[in-house]
Amino acid sequence: MIGARTRWMYNTKYYYMVGIGLTTRMFCFITPPEVGLDVPYTFGLIGDLGQSYDSNVTLSQYEANGKGQTLLMVGDLSYADEHPYHDNRRWDTFGRFIERNAAYQPWIWAAGNHEIDFVPEIGETVPFKPYKHRYRTPYRVSHSTSPLWYSIKRASAYIIVLSSYSAYGKYTPQFKWLEAEFPKVNRSETPWLIVMLHSPWYNSYNYHYMEGESMRVMFESWFVKYKVDVVFASHVHAYERSYRVSNIAYNVVNGKCTPVFDESAPVYITIGDGGNLEGLATNMTFPQPNYSAFREASFGYAMFEIKNRTHAYYEWHRNQDSVAVVADSMVFYNRYWYPIQES
Repeated sequence: MIGARTRWMYNTKYYYMVGIGLTTRMFCFITPPEVGLDVPYTFGLIGDLGQSYDSNVTLSQYEANGKGQTLLMVGDLSYADEHPYHDNRRWDTFGRFIERNAAYQPWIWAAGNHEIDFVPEIGETVPFKPYKHRYRTPYRVSHSTSPLWYSIKRASAYIIVLSSYSAYGKYTPQFKWLEAEFPKVNRSETPWLIVMLHSPWYNSYNYHYMEGESMRVMFESWFVKYKVDVVFASHVHAYERSYRVSNIAYNVVNGKCTPVFDESAPVYITIGDGGNLEGLATNMTFPQPNYSAFREASFGYAMFEIKNRTHAYYEWHRNQDSVAVVADSMVFYNRYWYPIQES
């Protein structure tokens, strides 16, 4: 058991107990490996999970996959705000729903629009209050002033979490934090640089189209400069993976500015297909933009498996397939250590 003053060890199974008297239950978890250059690690990815039949299938499929060591949850958790008067009991039922996995492995959270919970007409005047009280983040360690944006090191990855629904304009706290955070990333220690945010910057669905555009304008040049490997978003209830593109330089086609392929830019992946309560986003723009490598309106989850400092393997799974079936995949070549064109 872990005591309050126990110094924990890396890559070690610990047991812990929750409850009082005869109502106690025991759980266990494995601590992460020590941070290092070639440390392999596998992240699961789910966004817009909710509490529906499809939510249960998604989580069951992820658990059956068995490879995930930490889950990256890209916002929109309980959908408690979808119920009359923002029913906080839905936060309780969501916690019970995910306990079967979250009690045994870490979940790294990003806040989505359904976490805002700003309802002045019923006295809820503090945005994100239920989320911040129930789902704590280690923001102080990364010198952030808010639990909504922070960073965390895990194995050979450096993960930056941003808030799409907090101020990010120039000189705002989130802007100043991110400006100071990127130079701290030591790619000789954590070669993989991952960003999580809720509202996608590159989205070819008619749902939430260009909602992330102003944030992209503010931060995209930094993502390219510091060679972010991959950006995970959700919000759109479907799946999409981009090529490496940016709008730092752009082409003009038929009078419109279009992004260009940029080998220093990240891959953008929208994984808002966890289950939600509102159904799939089936209305796509046509023709499919040249920056969009693969898109499909199906529920599912993804895995990002870091092999070493230079290579990682990514795969997306549909819920309706067996666990062994991969619907979309990509081999990542780390842009900092392996600056060659991907196939």
